[in-house]
Amino acid sequence: MSAPTYGGLRVLSIPMRTRFRGITVREVALVQGADGRWGEWSPFLEYDAAVAAPWWACALEAAAGDWPEPLRTEIPVNATVPAVGPEQAHAIVLRGGCRTAKVKVAEPGQSLAQAEARLEAVRDALGPDGRIRVDANGLWSIDEAVTAIAALDRAAGGLEYVEQPVMSVEDLAVVRRRVDVPIAADESIRRAADPYRVRDLEAADVAVLKVQPLGGVRACLRIAEDIGLPVVVSSALETSVGIAAGLALAAALPELPFACGLATVALLTDDVATRPLVPVDGMLPVGASLVDDAALDRLAAAPDRVAHWEARLAEVERMGAP
Repeated sequence: MSAPTYGGLRVLSIPMRTRFRGITVREVALVQGADGRWGEWSPFLEYDAAVAAPWWACALEAAAGDWPEPLRTEIPVNATVPAVGPEQAHAIVLRGGCRTAKVKVAEPGQSLAQAEARLEAVRDALGPDGRIRVDANGLWSIDEAVTAIAALDRAAGGLEYVEQPVMSVEDLAVVRRRVDVPIAADESIRRAADPYRVRDLEAADVAVLKVQPLGGVRACLRIAEDIGLPVVVSSALETSVGIAAGLALAAALPELPFACGLATVALLTDDVATRPLVPVDGMLPVGASLVDDAALDRLAAAPDRVAHWEARLAEVERMGAP
């Protein structure tokens, strides 16, 4: 893959509709390739250069247009429900026509009862045939996970799977053997020195792949082939430019048994694309996003934030990455 020619990062600051992943403003950087394609580089601010390097590889791959041929033209996606109250959760699920919802649970400062109420509202919005999955971001202990999964499974009227109930791969394997609900691995793959330890310990039923943290579409395809688990493609809270890379991965997978977690542009108050990637009838179209020049100007970050991102990129490049 040849590196794109670009004239610097376009750093953007986009407010969130709801606090999500502990943040209220999403900062991202875009890079444009020689033929006009765009890539997104948006590692979270706490990530160091080593962690941010695969994200940069993904951005370069996108800007170079180096994606495999798609096997499908649209991707089924799930609604993403933050740790909000039942009324707001219900409203979120009704937007976009998704038949699957991913619900955040294990929120610090919230009780299990609050998560149960959220799931009951989501089930009401989806009806009996909709699918519900939950994501704990590894915040439970083993015993907490076993107790919570049983309670949330009842509240939801059946869970499709539980994503990352505990943090370590070893604990994930223990939980999987103590519950009846399927287990999905996210952090245990993208943050692990060895992403295949999940496979080797039989710690999960589903692999959640995020294209930026894992180094791009082609890198994820290799992991998907080697890990031998059904794959769900999920977002890292990107703009439509970053989501398009996730859709390229989902479109290239030989099999796509689950709805993907790529309908997160709606969590942002604004977007950079001429046609933001928000679901219609639960689907998103495959293809690169066209960037709106007016949006680049409207969402431009302050000069000190631009300098911060340029310094981050300099660190990554000093490492010789990608």
